[in-house]
Amino acid sequence: MAFTLRQLQYFVAVCEQGTVSGAAHTLSISQSAVTEAIKELESDLGVNLFERHPRGLNITHKGHQFLRHATTILGDVSDARNAFREEDDAASGNLHLGVTSLVAGYVLSDILARYRRANPAVSVTAIEDNGEYLEHLLIGGELDVAVTIISNLRDRMALQADILEVSPYRLWLPLGHRLSGLESISLADVSSEPIIMLTVDEIEEATVKLLGAFGAKPNVAFRTRSVEAVRSLVATGAGVALLPDLVYRPWSLEGDRIDSRDVSGSLPMVQVGVVWRKGSSLPRTARDFIAIAQAQRLTR
Repeated sequence: MAFTLRQLQYFVAVCEQGTVSGAAHTLSISQSAVTEAIKELESDLGVNLFERHPRGLNITHKGHQFLRHATTILGDVSDARNAFREEDDAASGNLHLGVTSLVAGYVLSDILARYRRANPAVSVTAIEDNGEYLEHLLIGGELDVAVTIISNLRDRMALQADILEVSPYRLWLPLGHRLSGLESISLADVSSEPIIMLTVDEIEEATVKLLGAFGAKPNVAFRTRSVEAVRSLVATGAGVALLPDLVYRPWSLEGDRIDSRDVSGSLPMVQVGVVWRKGSSLPRTARDFIAIAQAQRLTR
């Protein structure tokens, strides 16, 4: 039996909420309905999408891979539903958009493509900068909306945010690395390794904090603002990297030379979200952008 859109919706909801109970609450359905849908989906695919444990669920590597397909499918369905809107119903005007560096290449592109198709008459201007500066522009009214990492949103009193994607940290290793042979890898195992450090979107701050828990400064072999540089350096054995799973691309040029592994312990989750000024009267262009971003996260 082929999987259904409803099963995909339930699966994405569980991924976002981290628990069946949280997904059931979000979807306003019973937990048993979510559990049954996930079991049927796993049976149809022939893979385990989640690892079960007493405190809940952990998404597997194959689950992460399927999540990208599921969100793409649901986003395409949303596009199909909106394809026949009357042309005179389309918004016009301007949208002033902010985005952080990491999010620009890995999250924003799909949202913006769908927005442009739905609102061809809107003129979009975008600025890429760090999260703190984008918050300043949002509060000052110079931006309508921003797509950024919101895990450490600074001014939650002035800003409103909606989560679009949740991504765990994973360890990137060159193929054949000594840690690849371990059944379970801990942060203590990683702390002595040379680190290829990505320096955008608070990734360096989070990595230093993680490894600093073991009383040692990270052994940084190379700092770069380029994910592709990290990918190449890890692939060629220059070091290892701790990065959010959303930037892992197994089909990339170096993807078949990198092993991506879970790290045991309590690692932070990177939350990517759409942000706007709380209490502001948003123009229709911004409201439509937020709606399309939310639809891509989970299509109803």
